[in-house]
Amino acid sequence: MHAWTCESQTGGLACCVSGSTTGQLAVEIDLWSNEVDPENEHVGVDTTAIYSDATAPLSAANVSLSEEKPMTFRVNYDGWTKNLQVSAGYAYEGPLKNILNYSIVIAKIAPVYVGFAAASGPATLNSASLRVLSWNFSSTTLPPESLDNGSSKGNKNIRTILTIVLSTVIGVPLVGMLLLLGMREAREWKRWRALEGLSKNAMGAPKMFTYAKLSRATRRFSSANLLGKGGFGSVYKGHLSNPPSMVAVKKISANSKQGEREYFAEICTIGRLRHKNIVQLQGWCHRAKSLLLVYEFMPNGSLDRHIAAGTLDWPTRHRILLGLASALLYLHEECGGTVVHRDVKPNNVLLDADFEAHLGDFGLARLAQGTGRTTSTTVLAGTIGYLAPEFGYTGKATPESDVFSYGVVVLEVVCGRMSLLGLDDNNLLDHVWDFYTSGKLLQAVDSRLESQFDKEEVRRALLVGLMCSHPNPASRPRSRQVVQILGNPNEPLMEMPEKRPDIIIPSYSMRETGFDGVMIISTSMTTPMGASLYSSRSNLDLAR
Repeated sequence: MHAWTCESQTGGLACCVSGSTTGQLAVEIDLWSNEVDPENEHVGVDTTAIYSDATAPLSAANVSLSEEKPMTFRVNYDGWTKNLQVSAGYAYEGPLKNILNYSIVIAKIAPVYVGFAAASGPATLNSASLRVLSWNFSSTTLPPESLDNGSSKGNKNIRTILTIVLSTVIGVPLVGMLLLLGMREAREWKRWRALEGLSKNAMGAPKMFTYAKLSRATRRFSSANLLGKGGFGSVYKGHLSNPPSMVAVKKISANSKQGEREYFAEICTIGRLRHKNIVQLQGWCHRAKSLLLVYEFMPNGSLDRHIAAGTLDWPTRHRILLGLASALLYLHEECGGTVVHRDVKPNNVLLDADFEAHLGDFGLARLAQGTGRTTSTTVLAGTIGYLAPEFGYTGKATPESDVFSYGVVVLEVVCGRMSLLGLDDNNLLDHVWDFYTSGKLLQAVDSRLESQFDKEEVRRALLVGLMCSHPNPASRPRSRQVVQILGNPNEPLMEMPEKRPDIIIPSYSMRETGFDGVMIISTSMTTPMGASLYSSRSNLDLAR
């Protein structure tokens, strides 16, 4: 059995579905009421038919689909308690609110497919524009005991009680317990001293904190100190007393198969990265199944919030883009090896008190080994809308794929909008290319700037964004060239195509050996540039 989470963000009606021929489970997000549905916008759980076994109104989360605002829905399933939980809220507007709980044993459904389905009401009555903007899915394998539905756990509890009672009567357990605690404390002390020695002797190793100290700093990881949640864990504000400082503590669910020494080796790789535009890792702690990372605190939060608010003037936006390009140049060419970040997006660009950009969240970053400049992965990693087209086929993250993501961020900052939010049937790349080919490129600029910007500087930034997000990785500029173009107005620009480039589909040999063979399809296809051109349906073994 597994515990899993499915999260989607939508601007309209969407359904998150899992099911098979031997059973089904669908979580519906409904604005059209059938005869058996409640007369309002609601979520529901369907297991045997389209009629819901349980429903809850969206008004319980203070949201409405009729507002036409991006919304986030999260579906959590706990394999121990057999509880399915549905939460909802507006995107980027605070934490989600739990509105529905439902008990179900998903182990009876095998195999399981995860995906989406959608439909609207009769066209003469209601219609809706449906769009899934982004989604992610994660699962955690549980031990076989989770399939016993509590019976084995109950038997274990009975045996434990009987053991304690009998041992108490005999009068032996007190001595054994004291011995056990003493041995455990001794092992813990030796473990701590060994890791502390490694931390002191390793060059550039971040400080090792105790769990108790970080717990006090974050007020026991209280919700009041929660700064945000992501795919790799939660981030809390912390106050350290000696010396007095404010930090951000990221709490990650660690893989129990990986030991502390393995974590230490990876943390040393991240900790040695030192650049003015990279968030500095200050320390770490590993306890049980949790890995805690301590970063410098960024008071102005992440870049995505400021893009949505439109409060940054052009000089600040230009300085942010130049700083982010400098961070990528350091990672790709200047840090003593090729480090690929793999998840460059506004959410991972943090701003300090002076609105200087700092690239953070290296949960996906890896040091490329050997002489090659690629790093492979067996899991699609990154964020839809920022993934380079070739990554879905080759499974290889490269500096070129980082540059593609950077290009999308450039267009978002200049245009003042996220890459996949609205714009009719086009994403942001489509939108800017249309203005470029029509000779009206500056009309793509954020209207909230009210024309208070250097036109030539903005034009160069938009051209950099378009070329960085070129579908052909060989045509993208390197991060060094981007820094030179943005930092020097006399630096020659890249050669621009007369029209939008065609989308590149890797041939079979390219998937095996690199970017040698390609097939071309016309950009008249409806698939947005940067979206993956393969089926999103995946066969996930969620039940034993």
